Amino acid sequence: MTDGGPKILVVDDEPNIRELLSTSLRFAGFMVRTVGNGAGAIAAVIDEEPDLIVLDVMLPDMSGFGVTKRLRASGYASPILFLTAKDTTDDKIEGLNAGGDDYVTKPFSLDEIVARIKAILRRTMHSEEEAVIRVGELTMDQDTHEVFINDEPIDLSPTEFKLLRYLMLNPNRVLSKAQILDHVWEYDFNGDAGIVESYISYLRRKLDAHTSESLIQTKRGFGYMLKLPGSKA
Repeated sequence: MTDGGPKILVVDDEPNIRELLSTSLRFAGFMVRTVGNGAGAIAAVIDEEPDLIVLDVMLPDMSGFGVTKRLRASGYASPILFLTAKDTTDDKIEGLNAGGDDYVTKPFSLDEIVARIKAILRRTMHSEEEAVIRVGELTMDQDTHEVFINDEPIDLSPTEFKLLRYLMLNPNRVLSKAQILDHVWEYDFNGDAGIVESYISYLRRKLDAHTSESLIQTKRGFGYMLKLPGSKA
């Protein structure tokens, strides 16, 4: 990578897409490295630890989702932006469950890609004043990505963790689906609010297994709220 700003790894098996993205990202001030397959992506992460990966889902040797799972399992925590021709809700959920942070469908606008990368990096590279968030019986460590209810560990996917974090930063406040999409997924999934309902359900099920009262309240027609113990719903 050439000296410059944040390091971006572009992973796509189409040379023309790699070249277009590389040129646009370098022009925007990023350091860029490109590879054409999953094995190359894993090797590049070990070699250079990029600040963000732009990762095609359909690669010749393994899927982008498979690459992401291996990287997350190895401890790589920086953002991953998927590129794909698939745009169903199930595909998006699979990618986000694998550990992805954003999802762009082909064909795409180069300006949009650059804007999304900048938005993601603004959020993820912004240091938090407090590493540990406590809300009632919930404790979240943002550095280790651990969550506890009354000292019992809760196993969450990366997206469930981000969703719970947003709820914990806004306790006893009703958050609309649009707000949750903007803060957790950082864009609106083309208006697909169903993914919010799905992840609220996943998260609620995991939390409710450790509490006598559901912590996440649904306010029909308005959104969702993390309810503090003893407060009025």
